[in-house]
Amino acid sequence: MPIVLFLILVILVAQFGFWDTFQGVLGAVGVVVLLVALLIAAGAVGVGMVMKRMR
Repeated sequence: MPIVLFLILVILVAQFGFWDTFQGVLGAVGVVVLLVALLIAAGAVGVGMVMKRMR
C-alpha cells in the first residue's frame, strides 16, 4: 500500500510541480487534523451532555 501512495505522490509532482504538490499534501494533512479536532470537540460535548443528565 505505501508504494501506491508513493507513486501517486510522484505523479502529482510530475504534473503540478513540487510546491503545488507540497501545498496540496499540507492542505490534506490540515483537513485531517481539523477533522480529528472536530471529532474530539463533539465527543467532549456529548460526554458533557451525558454527565449533565446523569446528575
